[in-house]
Amino acid sequence: MMSDYPARTEPRAIQKGLHLPDTEWRRVSPRYITVELVNSIVTGIVCAVVALLPVLLEMGWGPVWQWVPVVSVAVISVVTIVLVPRRARAIGYQLREDDLLFRRGIFYQRIVAVPYGRMQLVDTKRGPLARALGLAELKFVTAAAATGLTLPGLAYADATELRDHLVAVAETRRSGL
Repeated sequence: MMSDYPARTEPRAIQKGLHLPDTEWRRVSPRYITVELVNSIVTGIVCAVVALLPVLLEMGWGPVWQWVPVVSVAVISVVTIVLVPRRARAIGYQLREDDLLFRRGIFYQRIVAVPYGRMQLVDTKRGPLARALGLAELKFVTAAAATGLTLPGLAYADATELRDHLVAVAETRRSGL
């Protein structure tokens, strides 16, 4: 039986899922994995010490229930550390004609398209470890607060070049508004 409604056409990205096969993604630097590993390890150690406080204050092994937070923190830390390289490799970006396409995520994939004309600020940020490894991150601020995003793990030279390019393109696109 034929329907009276026309066939619904969806954009190619929706038809194929979030894969976007015709898009060549630029990856972040492999050194970004080191930054994320160090951050995860330090966070895991701090959380483990906090979870151990009740046991340490008890000055003994204490009841079994006191060890549940310690074991939970340890398991979560190990899983996080194991997934760090895959999460870092899942980050990518693509400069398209009218927008910047950004993706991240393993389980929950997120793809964001930021139109050049909507970019209000492109900021470069470098922490001490990233600076030691020659990395930087770009932060994009747009007219809508929900679409601000951060592109981590770029080589510093690439980040400054990309920042300057995006600011120049954004200025030309905004002039028509």
